[in-house]
Parts: sequence; structure tokens; C-alpha cells
Amino acid sequence: MHLQGSSWRNREIRQHVRVIDGIEQPTLILTNATYLNVFTKEWLQANIWIYKDRVVYVGENLPIRTDGTQIYDCKGKYIVPGYVEPHSHPFLIANPEVLASHAARFGTTALINDNLMWHFLLDKKKAFSLIEEFHRHPVSMYWWARYDSQTALADEEQFFNSEDVLEWIEHPSVVQGGELTGWPSLLEGNDRLLYWIQETKRQRKPVEGHLPGASEKTLTKLKLLGISADHEPITGEEVMRRLRLGYHVSLRYSSIRPDLPQLVEDLLEQKVKNFDHLSFTTDGATPHFLEKGMINQCIAIAIQKGVPLEDAYCMGSLNAARHFHLDEHLGSIAPGRIAHINILDEKDNPNPASVIAKGEWVKKEGENQEISFTIDWEKYGIKPIPFDWELKEDDLQFSMPIGLDMVNNVIVKPYTCDLDVTAEHLSNENKEAYLVLMDRKGKWRVNTTIRGFTKELGAIASSFSSSGDIIFIGKSKKDMLLAWKRLKEIGGGIVLVHRGDILLEIPLELGGIMSKSSMSEVIAKEKQLIASLQKFGYPYGDPIYTLLFLSATHLPYIRITQQGIIDIMKKEILFPATMC
Repeated sequence: MHLQGSSWRNREIRQHVRVIDGIEQPTLILTNATYLNVFTKEWLQANIWIYKDRVVYVGENLPIRTDGTQIYDCKGKYIVPGYVEPHSHPFLIANPEVLASHAARFGTTALINDNLMWHFLLDKKKAFSLIEEFHRHPVSMYWWARYDSQTALADEEQFFNSEDVLEWIEHPSVVQGGELTGWPSLLEGNDRLLYWIQETKRQRKPVEGHLPGASEKTLTKLKLLGISADHEPITGEEVMRRLRLGYHVSLRYSSIRPDLPQLVEDLLEQKVKNFDHLSFTTDGATPHFLEKGMINQCIAIAIQKGVPLEDAYCMGSLNAARHFHLDEHLGSIAPGRIAHINILDEKDNPNPASVIAKGEWVKKEGENQEISFTIDWEKYGIKPIPFDWELKEDDLQFSMPIGLDMVNNVIVKPYTCDLDVTAEHLSNENKEAYLVLMDRKGKWRVNTTIRGFTKELGAIASSFSSSGDIIFIGKSKKDMLLAWKRLKEIGGGIVLVHRGDILLEIPLELGGIMSKSSMSEVIAKEKQLIASLQKFGYPYGDPIYTLLFLSATHLPYIRITQQGIIDIMKKEILFPATMC
């Protein structure tokens, strides 16, 4: 999507026509291509002309002049559109730039991204400047406009108010509203939220819901209130319920909810005939889960389970593009579309041997190509956190009678804590650990216990959280203080300490949330984190989401937030935060 103005776009379009007239030459031609025409769902023979970042011709002809034009013979290969990820959370310890480059090399060349962390890390002007800078990336980067923080902030209005939300909605790089985690408020009569949704729809942009377990009645009411899509169904029946009400549905394959294989089986058992309103999403899967790519993995599962080949590729490309009204730019190989193209060795193998993104090779015959794009994060003030306060022993005083009991990676229930929590170290005989949520500026804290996270780990300290505040979990107050000391030295990240030794650290130099490292380095660090925590009794597989969602108020049953310990179902603050 270009923002340089209509006159510049007019000149570009005229150049495309000049290529057809033989006045200009294509920059790249794919000859002898067997490509998927997603409009007719046919595999056709063609020569594909590309001029800079656009496809300008698909057909039998070749240009008269090709001197200076790169020609690539696709005989024996199969060509499909670049894949589209419709629901990306690009800040899960990797950063959006690194994530996009990694995804592209596996064929996902367009991402629709969450904007949540830009609210916390940047003012609006800098945020808009940053997302516009992403236009230079070979991957097409689009964004959501969040309506809420999905946690209980001390001052929600500072981040989510009509002026800011409406400016986000109107931005050309923003293609949807949501994801709407605060839909209970909408049902209860929140007219400001309804106004924001109406303004989003007036811009012809869909609204993404977050509607786990919603009944037919609730789904109907939310459809009337303007919700367009959902990615939360976990059974085929729930998918069909949404489809029949007119929702677009993304089938999820993520690190905490790898539902896709069962969803596809369920849908095929129900003999679903129309796949046009279905797409795939990895829904912010953590880096290690994306080691072998993004939407390519989803398409492979669908094909293996029996989804018709052409429908599987459309679910990974055109269907999502059409939902966002981006089908004149993405999701197909046709004149005027952005040149996002995957070259496959076999029709039924969606893992590309070569990838073209905006007319550039990002992978060629199995070899990754250099991507000449770099964000200067310092320019936007996104850098290590300059902590100017100290965690003191007095901050590690515990007396709260209610703690958080882990049910799985992300669900926690309240429990009555009857341990002696005044000790310097909790016994390894029980599953409890100390838990502190500390203001990133050291102004307030919430102290409680958590059961089921670890059996014996001394401490973990993390600036990675849903609100950017600091999480401490551990058996030993002494180790918690050491973990804090190291976290402060590296300017944010994740630090593990046991018996006075620093076992692992993951520096998150970008605001304490994201790493500047390569995707392979981030994946390796995340794997070390999982292995280390599991060694100390963490019984699950996704600690990144455990840390992220401890404060997330869109999940039951109890959460630790800036406001204090909150009962989600009753919407009550059970114990308020303590000022330091």
C-alpha cells in the first residue's frame, strides 16, 4: 500500500501499461509457469511478467525486448500466490522486522499485525511513522486498530480514547479493528465501543472478534453489533456456527492452541462444500513453533487431511486478502497485484523452494537471499529500559491469602494460600512460588503466590508481559533480587536464577519486550528457556504465553494486573495494588 499520493501512483500505473506496450521492459519474467489461478481454481500455463514490485502480465506472450530483464525458467515447478497471515502478534520476544523476514522465506509474504505494543512503547506520531517505514520491507505489513488493552491498566484512557482509536482506524496501513477482547462490555451497552466499531465499518474495514465458546445467541448479537470475523472456534461445530451466521473464520494452529488438524477433520466429516470464508492463522505462535514457517505449515496440514488442493491454497492467500478488501493487492497472481509469489517443487508441497516478495527474491532455489531492510529502533526511542529504581527486600513482603493456581499454560484459578510466606525461601515440598507484578517505573506492586509454575526454581524475572510491567516468580527472595539486578543491567528481558547462579538470560533490548537478535537466535533462546523451566518443574510447553497472559483480562478466572488481583468473572478487584 503506497502513501506517496495519487499522482505518484498514477505514474506507476502508467509505467505498468508501458510495459505491456513494449515501451518499458519487465524487471523479471517467470517463464513456463504452471500457476494456480485462484479465481477459477485452475492450474494454468503462463509467462508471468513482473515490473518492480507488481505483476503486470500473466499469459502466453513474451515481451519483444528482454535485454536487461531477468528471466527465470519455471518448467517443472508450480506457482502459487504468497501466503497471508491474517492474525499476527509480531512482538512475542522476536520483533516484527525479524518475524516478517523469517516468515517470508517460508512463503508468508503478508502479515496483518496487532498494534498493541505500539500503544505502550510509542506515542501515536512515532507509531505511525514506524508502521509507514515498514512499507520498505519486502513483506506487506498491515495492522489492526485495538479498542482495548486486554488487561486492567491503571489508566486505560491514556492509551485507548476516541481521538487515538479513531486515528488508528483511519490510517491507510490499518485494515481492521480489534481483536475485540472486551466484547462483554459491548453487550452490556458500551456505546463508545459501538461507535468505534461503527467508524471502523464506515471505513470499510472488518472487525475481528475474540469469542471463545460464544453461544449462537451471543454470536448473533455480536454480528448485529458489527463483528465480522473470529479465530477462536475449537471444534468444527463452532466453525460452522460462525460460518452460517456470516462470520469469516480463521482456523488456528498456534503454540497454545494447535487446533487446526482436528478442525479440518471435523469440517470434512461435516462435508463442508465451501471454503471461501475460511483462512488460517498461527495467532501469535511463539518463535520455536514457527521454526519451519507460518501459513505454509497450515496449508500442509489442510492438504494432508484432505482439503482440496486449490481450496487449501486459497485459504492461505486469497480468502484472507478478500476479507480485508486487499484482494486487488494480495492473494492472487494477476495484473496489478503485488508480486508475492511462491515457487513450489510439487503441487501438494506448500513449502516453497523459491519466494519472491514485492518482486525481490527472498529465497531462491533453497537459498535464503539477503533482505536489505533495517529498522533503526533507536530513532523511535525503542531501546533497553533505563531502570532508575531499586527492588528492595521490603518489596518482597507477602501476606495475601489468595494466590493464582495454574490450570494450564494460560488459565489460572484462585486458591487459598495457607503457607507461611514470610520465609526467605519456600519449601520445594510444595508447588507454590512467590509472584510479584511490579510497575516498570517502580511505583506500585502486587504480591501474591502462584501454584504450579515451578517446584524449585529460585527465580525468574521478566519485563516481557502484557502491560510491559515486571514479573517475578520464584522460591527464593534472594534469587529474585539477583534476577532483578541482572534484568536491570541488561535493560529488560527474561532472567533465570537458581541458588545464586544466573542460568539463562534473554535480553529484550527493544523496550523490554522484543529482541534485536535473529530469528534463529531467538528460537534457540526460547528452547533453552522451556528446557530450563521444565527441569525445575514447569509442567507446560509455552512459558512465553504464561508470562504474557498472567495479566490478560480476556481469560478466566483470576489475573494479576496494574489495578491488583482481579476476579474476571465478577469484575471485582479482590486486592488492590500497593503503592511503593
